[in-house]
Amino acid sequence: MDVDVDHYSVLGLPSGEEGAQLSEKEISKAYRAKALELHPDKRPDLKASYEILKDEKAWKLFDDLLRVKREQLLRRSQQDSKRRKMVSDLEERELVAFAPDSAAKAKREEDRIFRKLREEMERIQANANKGAPPGSKSSGAVGLDKKKVLKVSWEMSGADYTVERWKELFSAFGEFEDVVTRKKRGSAFVVMASKDAAVAATRTVCGDLSNPLLVVPLQPVVATEFPSFNKPVENDLRNDLVRGGY
Repeated sequence: MDVDVDHYSVLGLPSGEEGAQLSEKEISKAYRAKALELHPDKRPDLKASYEILKDEKAWKLFDDLLRVKREQLLRRSQQDSKRRKMVSDLEERELVAFAPDSAAKAKREEDRIFRKLREEMERIQANANKGAPPGSKSSGAVGLDKKKVLKVSWEMSGADYTVERWKELFSAFGEFEDVVTRKKRGSAFVVMASKDAAVAATRTVCGDLSNPLLVVPLQPVVATEFPSFNKPVENDLRNDLVRGGY
């Protein structure tokens, strides 16, 4: 007997989880209807499928077989999706690695990290909206406004800034939402709740005196000059990020 045959389909019944809930009476009724339409002598598989489904032990084993096949298809689909994502990320990194201009390369990497940050923020918003009452604003329409995002850099030789310290520093300018730092340290993206708070944070030098922060808007509203550190541009920017969790 062919193990790939779907005995539910042979009898014209729903398959899968829905088929497993059928009663013996429903199976017998479906067999009789099919037997009138297709004579069992001309369709031996009709009788064979009925014998499988009317036997309690064989029926259960067949349902188990269908379940395993469904799980295999699901795993294969998930693996294919992950594989496509890995290929896409690899191609994107190769474009960054072989960019002819180091400035263009840095800008491309910055845009990539910002997209990751936006996706992360939208995921967090979506999770928060799961418990929102009907009629509340859908998270699918929520985007991260670049004017609320700050680029922050500091001397890597100084002490590291903790998540709590980030929140303490930037809450002085308005509501602080999140921070994403690079594992190699030296730079971060800070997300404020409003554009005004982001602008206010760029008007003063903040941070510890031993390791001050250079704060600039990711997308400046007005042209403003800021002091710069004597720090070489990192040519090997990493994709590894550490979220703040706020």
